[in-house]
Formats: sequence, C-alpha cells, structure tokens
Amino acid sequence: MTHSPDPATVVIYSGGMDSFTVLHRALREGLDVHALSFDYGQRHRRELEVAERVCRELGVPHQIVDITAIHGLIDSSALTDESRAMPEGDYAEDNLAATVVPNRNMVLLSLAIAKAVNIGAGRVDYGAHGGDHVLYPDCRPEFVEAMNDVAGIANFAPVTIHAPYLRSSKAQILAEGLAMGLDYADTWTCYRGEALACGRCGSCRERLAAFAANGAVDPLGYLQRPDTAATTQRPDDAADAQQPDAAATAQRPDDAADLPRPDPAADGSGRPGPEVGES
Repeated sequence: MTHSPDPATVVIYSGGMDSFTVLHRALREGLDVHALSFDYGQRHRRELEVAERVCRELGVPHQIVDITAIHGLIDSSALTDESRAMPEGDYAEDNLAATVVPNRNMVLLSLAIAKAVNIGAGRVDYGAHGGDHVLYPDCRPEFVEAMNDVAGIANFAPVTIHAPYLRSSKAQILAEGLAMGLDYADTWTCYRGEALACGRCGSCRERLAAFAANGAVDPLGYLQRPDTAATTQRPDDAADAQQPDAAATAQRPDDAADLPRPDPAADGSGRPGPEVGES
C-alpha cells in the first residue's frame, strides 16, 4: 500500500468539462491529486486521450483502468454499442434514455474508493451535476448520498464522496472554470468521439448552451454548430440550482486537475480540430 504524504483525493476524470473543472478545484485546494479514468468500451473513447494528455502536461498522476471485460454486461446503451443510433437533440428523458450505461457510476465510484483506500486518500471527487438529474439516476443527490454512506463503512478507512457540483448546472460549472482561467479546449464532450464534435448529440448541445449562457465561444471544432443548442441557461440558473460550495459532498467533508488543450488544428493526432469553415 502506498500512502500519500499530503491530504489526497482520487478524481474520477473522464476528460470531459465537468471532471476537468473538478480536477482543477482539487489542485487549487493543494491536495495530492490522483486522476483515475476508465475504459469501459465507450464509443467516445477520445475523451481518454484528452485526459491522458492533460494529466501528462500537468504532471498529475493518472491511471486509465481497462474494464472492457465487463462490456458485455453494460452494452445495452448507445454509448457502448455502436450498432445503436445515437440520440440527438436536447437532454430529455424521452430521447436520451438510450445513453444510460447500466450501473456505470456505482462501478466507477467503487473502483475509485478502492484506489483511495489503497493510497491512503480520504476522498473521491466526482463530477455529477444538476443538469444530469433528470436523466441519470446515478448522478442524483440521493445516489451520491447513499454511496457516500457506503464509502464510510465499506473499509477500515472511511472515504468521502465529494461532488462539488451536485446541485449546479453546466453553465454554473463553466462559469466557475472560466473564472479560474481554465481552457476548455482541453476537454472532450461529444458522445460520438470523432475528429470533430458533432454538435447534435445531447452532450454537445448542453455544452454549447453552457458557453452561450456565459457569453463565451466554445473553443472546440464542430461538424455542425447549431444556431441554438440546448435551452440556454444563465450561469446563475440550474436544475436544482445552488451555487457550488467548497464542499458539496454527499453528507461528509469536502472536493479534483488542470488539462492541456487539444491543438486547434486537427492534425491527425486525434486532437480536436477547427470548426469546419473556420480559417
């Protein structure tokens, strides 16, 4: 068992904008941050390439765990089965339920808790946010609270599940990240995981709406950048709106890394390129 000399946290880091912001929050707390990503056979594996590059440039310890052996247990989702059509349009229960991966966050949190215990970290940081509540049961406060309770009794050393944006909207998360000076070219959101973001899936549309709400331009390149993405939210609005606090955990104490940015030009390296039509 390896113990961290400083207060440590394990950040579940997908490579997306929410976990990117969570990572930076933890770094700014001065914690010993350990980033943990998972390959579960997702179609948008591109996010892992972004996460790996960001952590390398930041000097943050990063581990990508291959759990594709369980793919056959969770392949009923459009995110894990390429033969299924990817839903398009704004996030809503009726059109995006197909993107739910069975029990995903319980599996990922369980493994992150194990790593935390193994290295002597007292916390796991996780980027669930208010905008996901309508669709994903494993991003809702009652789920996070229950997992936090279990994390406190499952091992000799209790671990806290810290979800600082649990009651914040995507627009609020982005507003905080922009205030920190973060560059969201260093993230990947699109469910398709192709050379350019599609601009049509619910994940892209929610991201674009968050930038619009903040009066900012998304630095990623898009195959199609809709005139109107998901319903625009002001940064001070949220599903279950509540300003993120320093320790919006389930019901225990406290908060995850700074990502490098993809090259604005698609150069064949797998990095996001400029929007089609841009010079």
